[in-house]
Amino acid sequence: MSEHLTVVDHPLVQHKLTLMRDKGRSTAEFRQLLREITLLLAYEVTREIPLTTRHIETPMEEMDAPILAGKKMALVSILRAGNGMLDGVLELVPSARVGFVGLYRDEETLKPVQYYFKAPEGLKDRLVIAVDPMLATGNSSAAAIDLLKEAGATDIRFLCLLAAPEGVARMKEAHPDVHIVTAALDRELNSKGYIMPGLGDAGDRMFGTK
Repeated sequence: MSEHLTVVDHPLVQHKLTLMRDKGRSTAEFRQLLREITLLLAYEVTREIPLTTRHIETPMEEMDAPILAGKKMALVSILRAGNGMLDGVLELVPSARVGFVGLYRDEETLKPVQYYFKAPEGLKDRLVIAVDPMLATGNSSAAAIDLLKEAGATDIRFLCLLAAPEGVARMKEAHPDVHIVTAALDRELNSKGYIMPGLGDAGDRMFGTK
């Protein structure tokens, strides 16, 4: 693993990802698997969260026990597909604050255009985890991170299900300080910007749209 990228090769993650790639998987099964695999990926992306101690009393004795330090984490969904990953992370960290970034690609300039942004207060004091199942070209992801930094975020991690080498390179160029955690680094992008071998359009498969 590089300093910029972690590929989670846990057997359960890889097994669930294979089930998700199968084009015969139903929408309900795809959503359930995405929630489960996100929970497992969230375990990895939160590995370096700082701890402090709290004095408590167990049924046996008093002790200074480890507990999360600082403000509650901020979880930011890159719309719309990022919403499919929220539940998995929130199951692990139910107290996380949640924000949303809405971007679409201008078909003439091919650049991302912002249509919605709502983030928790005090981002500069929070660990911020941006979630989007697919890191393809990296343009929208990089633009979303731009917005989060403009809002004050300084400790940002990016959590995705699949990444393409082109997207990882784009993110590293634009935001070398943002660590990426993913279940797989796939081969390449095709001419339409889809990840290969990939799993198709994550948003369409998640929400049953075309």
